[in-house]
Amino acid sequence: MSARRGSYLSVTWTDEVTGSEGYLVVDRLVRGLASGGLRMRAGCCLEEVRALAEAMTRKEALNYTPGARYIPLGGAKGGIDCDPMSDDAQGVLTRYVLAMGPYLERVWATGEDLGLTQAMIDRAVTDAGLDSSIQAIYPYLDDPERARERLAAGFAVSVDGIGLDTLVGGYGVASAALVALDRLARPRSGTRAFVQGFGSMGGATARYLADAGVTVVGVSDVDGVIANPDGLDVERLLSHRGHLGGIDRSALDTTDTQLPRDAWLDVDAELLVPAAVSFALDAGDAERVRAGLVVEAANLPVTPPAEASLSARGVTIVPDVVANSATNSWWWWTLFGDIGPTADEAFARIDTAMSDLVGRLFDRSADDGTTLRAAAHAIAEEKHADLVGRWGRQRPAGRR
Repeated sequence: MSARRGSYLSVTWTDEVTGSEGYLVVDRLVRGLASGGLRMRAGCCLEEVRALAEAMTRKEALNYTPGARYIPLGGAKGGIDCDPMSDDAQGVLTRYVLAMGPYLERVWATGEDLGLTQAMIDRAVTDAGLDSSIQAIYPYLDDPERARERLAAGFAVSVDGIGLDTLVGGYGVASAALVALDRLARPRSGTRAFVQGFGSMGGATARYLADAGVTVVGVSDVDGVIANPDGLDVERLLSHRGHLGGIDRSALDTTDTQLPRDAWLDVDAELLVPAAVSFALDAGDAERVRAGLVVEAANLPVTPPAEASLSARGVTIVPDVVANSATNSWWWWTLFGDIGPTADEAFARIDTAMSDLVGRLFDRSADDGTTLRAAAHAIAEEKHADLVGRWGRQRPAGRR
């Protein structure tokens, strides 16, 4: 899956009301279908969406398990160049969804990504006269109504007051980090972690790292960095987190320290989790990284030049296509019926998947003498070829 091979489909859309631009890239198809989230942020561009779509192809392929009910799809991604906090955001989103309706009906299954919530997408889908953001998959389900009820039940599950759907991604990142620590023979207890971003992904990652005995010494949100060398009270921070991931500073412990937002690489930690935006860590930042292990919770958070610099220094990077894949997989495992709509089944399946995937990356990396990302790409190539060989690229005859 080379970056130069070209995408199956690329669409650029211009909103006739605001002039905002939106994009859809379908990187590859399996059985005529592709999966990938929809994001909204000011400055989103076609090349960003294309790179994310290609990553989704790999993410889907890496989670292919022969014999499972869930058969992975091709990769796709949608993006809108608009500030999600603007008054126009919901209207722009609805008009984008309306324009992309033919693809959503037959080809592209999507859900929330950066800047958008599933509730916002669901509202836009309804206003555009569509059934669901994942309706393209319905013809492939044995019992669509039961599958939708199962997924709705999964979304209704709450763990300590937080929705399961907002926890599975970060739980997967934490699980991937713990497997990596084990493979690197680094003890969990005593390992210090910094999590950049405290939204659903970063917050859940911090929670489950702390639960496993890792000391979370710092987190950052839009307002800056909060640090404590003795460890932050992650549950306290979560209980005072706003819906966009901002932390109420009045709730901080007296021993917590506040630092500027650009100081997120200045906190001593052995484990770094970038969980905010794409391209957050560039070549100029690489020299400031103190951690020996980076686990990518955000999509594409480390630029290729920065990764090359870090790898040359011996820093281990668990790539996003593995580390943050649990959100995507949980949707499909639940919808197709590989797991029931419970937290216990979700977390157990994620632990099994991450143990297998991260373990394979370390083994393949050692065998090939490459980075974990190169190993992930090689495994994804093989699994995608197997998928296409078994199921084909096009929609089977008889599927509407």
